[in-house]
Amino acid sequence: MPPSLEVNAFISFTLAILLLFIGKELTQRSVLLRRYSIPEPLVGGILCATVVYLLYYVFNISVFFELGARDMLLLYFFAAIGLNSQISSLIKGGRPLMVLLVLASGFIVLQNVVGMAIATGFSMDARSGLMVGSITLTGGIGTTMAWTPYFVEELGIANAGELGLAANMIGLIAACLIGGPIAGYLIRRHGVRPSSNAELEIGTLHKDEPLLQLDYHGVLLALFWLNLALMLGQGLTTLISMSGLMLPGFVGCLLAGIILRSVCDVITHEGKGRLWNWPSMQPGIALISDMSLGMFLTMALMGLQLWELQGVLGFITTALALQILLTILFITYIVHRFMGRDYEASVVCAGFGGIVLGSTATAIANMTAVTRQYGAAPNAFIVVPLVCGFFIDLVNAVIIGIMAG
Repeated sequence: MPPSLEVNAFISFTLAILLLFIGKELTQRSVLLRRYSIPEPLVGGILCATVVYLLYYVFNISVFFELGARDMLLLYFFAAIGLNSQISSLIKGGRPLMVLLVLASGFIVLQNVVGMAIATGFSMDARSGLMVGSITLTGGIGTTMAWTPYFVEELGIANAGELGLAANMIGLIAACLIGGPIAGYLIRRHGVRPSSNAELEIGTLHKDEPLLQLDYHGVLLALFWLNLALMLGQGLTTLISMSGLMLPGFVGCLLAGIILRSVCDVITHEGKGRLWNWPSMQPGIALISDMSLGMFLTMALMGLQLWELQGVLGFITTALALQILLTILFITYIVHRFMGRDYEASVVCAGFGGIVLGSTATAIANMTAVTRQYGAAPNAFIVVPLVCGFFIDLVNAVIIGIMAG
């Protein structure tokens, strides 16, 4: 058993800040990283994961980070997305939402068919392929942990947990790497441009970063309403769970933000009041949202334990290479076409890689990187979170249940 080094929560959080700074600095200095819209957190997070792997491989030291703050950052991020959403925008996004849900649902089936076929080719139980399919790639780490006991205890697939964790690691990294380049390629190929009068949902354009205007009162109001959204979101999540429907906690925070924004816009004049002043709050909410997403993804990546891939390297490499290739082709030739072939569709394509290979946060990080480079895509930031944060979990659970027998 190799010696281990436990890094406490405070030091882990501080290190994540440093890694995010490093990622931002390297991105600013690299034309290549900006051109292909590589998310800034990916750069710092993967750098840390690589160093940790070298410590394990060269010095036989296992490093573990305490990352409890990571989940809270995700809640803040989705509460901010909700507060930034308006009912009118949700209604306008109805058709694209349904189209994207149908596309994602169909791709789940494709993922699982490919995974099961590869497992059969490696003389494994075909259902092992589900652990390199939608369970880990579309479902993410939460779905992986939820299904692992069933695969181990009921189906007798002893290494299901290791397969799932390994696939989730590679999928998360791949999702960050392919989303931006695909969107950039589609934008340049079709010559599409964003609306000139739309504001970014998260952060600022690279060229406008120093121009962000904040004031004390607005930032304090932003933090107050984000905390209220988290509190209401926890209550909504509890109510939803009482119905027997289990959804990630961030879904409740997203819905809570939408509800609070809708109610406060109605009861105040033009969104302005003593405790609700949207024009003053919006820059603060955008800043907190940007920081929360960046820190979350950095912490998720720095916590990867790459040495766990060694035992299943051949099967995982084959399976994930085909899954990633399938994802690229599906996004380029199917998703972009059916989502409208415009700029918003290109940004959705960046997010689709996150939906089916990484996580909701990865999808948003990809879209954020693209919009910071090219400009805002407001409808994409409504449609993608609702599909991958709410509806797709339900669809995925049904499909997995059927295909797992």
